[in-house]
Amino acid sequence: MKQERFYYIIRLEYLGFRFSGWQKQPGQRTIEGMLLKTLKFILPDSKYKILGAGRTDAKVSALDAAFELFIEDEPLPELAEFLTLFNRNLPPDIRVTSIIPTTKDFNVIKDSKRKEYIYLFSFGAKNHPFCAPFLANIIDDLDIATMSKAARLFEGEHDFSAYTARLQPNTRVMRQVDSCSIVTNTYVEASFLPEHSYALKTIGDGFMRYQIRMMMGALIQLGKGELTTDDIKESLKPGYDKKLTFVAPGSGLLLNGLDFKNSPRRF
Repeated sequence: MKQERFYYIIRLEYLGFRFSGWQKQPGQRTIEGMLLKTLKFILPDSKYKILGAGRTDAKVSALDAAFELFIEDEPLPELAEFLTLFNRNLPPDIRVTSIIPTTKDFNVIKDSKRKEYIYLFSFGAKNHPFCAPFLANIIDDLDIATMSKAARLFEGEHDFSAYTARLQPNTRVMRQVDSCSIVTNTYVEASFLPEHSYALKTIGDGFMRYQIRMMMGALIQLGKGELTTDDIKESLKPGYDKKLTFVAPGSGLLLNGLDFKNSPRRF
């Protein structure tokens, strides 16, 4: 007898500083692993699985992430009560924010349309230690004006082969970046933040592993005078054979928005 399956999209936010990324790994504390552990406790008699909309690396956080929950046989009876129960049993650095029923025609990965990432950073002085989980601290002075102009060079369709680690055969290296800019940080506020902090804001339909962190790394090198604007222009051309080596720390990166096809959510 064929089992009936029920589908839900769950939005969440998390501070990634104490986690080894999204994907479940043996012996590692991960976001997916913690979600599964909590679901096992609150749904002890249910058969279920989850599918994340994307994988974040170690220490990377999210202000708007999503995963799909599949449950066999019986639907969740009260969604609001389920959300409350879920949050009550999750650790304090993970919070689920909404749950919406969907159908088997929806796929949380294939139907992902656009992602917005922000990379938070400051420079020129040592930060308060409380900033460490979500704000990259560059002690050197940076030419922020030159970095801001160069960030726009990433917009459009380019060959981002130089902006990923361990490039695999058949990887789609031509990627479209809809928007890339450096703006004043208004995303995270706290009394212990430095007077001035910034965000690299990047929107696109998909990114390779480390791509945004390496884009940020190249901009930091530019701000220090270690790279030129022409170096960044050249790095986006097919056949670029030099190696970009600076991967900005994972703790500065946050998934800030996730938009699905045929969804009313927009950035």
